Amino acid sequence: MGSQAVFGGRARALEHVPVQARQNGRVGYEYVVIAVSFGLATGFIGRGKGGSFWLWFLIGTILPVAGLIAVILHRNEDTEPERTCPACGKTQKLYVQVCTRCGTELYLPDRADVRHPSTP
Repeated sequence: MGSQAVFGGRARALEHVPVQARQNGRVGYEYVVIAVSFGLATGFIGRGKGGSFWLWFLIGTILPVAGLIAVILHRNEDTEPERTCPACGKTQKLYVQVCTRCGTELYLPDRADVRHPSTP
C-alpha cells in the first residue's frame, strides 16, 4: 500500500503536510517567564520570612523549583528566640555562638534571659 490508504473501498493518496519548523528565536522566552515567576514567588516568601527579597529572587530565578523548595523549608528569622550579649548588650539570635559586635563567645543562656519575639 505504501503511501495510500483504503477508505470506503477507494484508494487515496495520503496528503503530505509539511511540518512547520519551530522558530528557535522565541524558545528562550518561555523559560525566562517561568524563571522570573518562580523568582518573584521565592523573593516574596523569603522577604516574608525575614530574608532579603533580592537574594531570594536571584536564587529562585536561577534555580526555579529548588529555590522555591529551599525558601519554603528555610526557617523564619522573625520568630527566632533572641538573647542579649553580656559584654556589649547587642541583641543576637539564640543560635549565634559569637557576638557579631564584640566577638564574645556566647553560651546557652538561662530560660529567663531568652526573649521570644511575637509571631505576626
